[in-house]
Amino acid sequence: MREQVTEARRIVVKIGSSSLTTTDGGLAADRVDALVEALATSPAEVVLVSSGAIAAGLAPLGLPRRPRDLATQQAAASVGQGLLMRAYNDAFARHARVVGQVLLTVDDVTRRAHYRNAYRTLRRLLDLKAIPIVNENDTVATQEIRFGDNDRLAALVAALVDADLLVLLSDVDGLYTGDPSLPTSRAITDVHSFADLDGVDIRRPGRAGLGTGGMVTKVEAARIATTSGIPVVLAAAPQAADVLTGRPVGTFFHRQRQRPQARLFWLAHATTPRGRLILDAGAVRAVVSRHASLLPAGITAVDGRFAAGDPVDLVDAGGVPVARGLVNYDAVELPPLLGRSTSDLAAELGPAYEREVVHRDDLVLL
Repeated sequence: MREQVTEARRIVVKIGSSSLTTTDGGLAADRVDALVEALATSPAEVVLVSSGAIAAGLAPLGLPRRPRDLATQQAAASVGQGLLMRAYNDAFARHARVVGQVLLTVDDVTRRAHYRNAYRTLRRLLDLKAIPIVNENDTVATQEIRFGDNDRLAALVAALVDADLLVLLSDVDGLYTGDPSLPTSRAITDVHSFADLDGVDIRRPGRAGLGTGGMVTKVEAARIATTSGIPVVLAAAPQAADVLTGRPVGTFFHRQRQRPQARLFWLAHATTPRGRLILDAGAVRAVVSRHASLLPAGITAVDGRFAAGDPVDLVDAGGVPVARGLVNYDAVELPPLLGRSTSDLAAELGPAYEREVVHRDDLVLL
């Protein structure tokens, strides 16, 4: 038995599209019921990150396969999300459990006010003994502000809710040294360090072709979670009950280190920078070594189009990112301020300009 699993008080479970739907895009009721039975009977608090909205919307819209263009994906998601939630609502109701839908965008987890709201909503649902069902808000997300896949989203949600365990369920029963169909491949039961995966080929796609993730995204999600102090189990969807009772199935990724401050973890892993601030050598030392805020005096150039509150990368003179932070100025405001002290700026332009470009509380080293 895996003690870190059986002792977990709060678990995030991610299920992939191919594990919930048929090849023609409809929801498979027996698969939904089997998953729900495993989750509803777990003594731990459970947050479910569920793919399947786009796949569930294909058949009702007469679409033969997952569309490539974003607009049609969003249309399928708007149809499929309701079908998916109805299936979960009915299945959990048979176990006297209530579910709540939580649709997230990147902004919901990177901007401070939105982040707090997302945390409060999830926390309150758990306090009320409900099961939050999380998905990316595909109907409004754009290519520039997408999480990219629900494996990554699940790892970030696990950090947000301070989970004790992340479970990634898909159509494969764990990580292998190669293609699982080949007799030369062997199962990897434990990953203590990602150096253990040197030489392992994880670039094969999922079998069903309905989802966006593959083994690469699952390993990356495991890396994100374990570096936040959260162990991960990768297993097949039919093994959900065995996983949650601690049986040694699938692949277990051991935590890599103690968890960092949650919001800064999200800033590092959930955001796509909207621009770059090029720092001189003194500013790089101040930010990296002294964990200081970034002031206008240490910036030599501005690159990109961003607004106050957007994430930006802080890079050295060679263009290497050293940190990421939430900027306090629009891109068009900054160029006249560069190289000047905040006291001089405040004297000339007013007290509103005596502020950091990026405050140290909104900055994470990369």
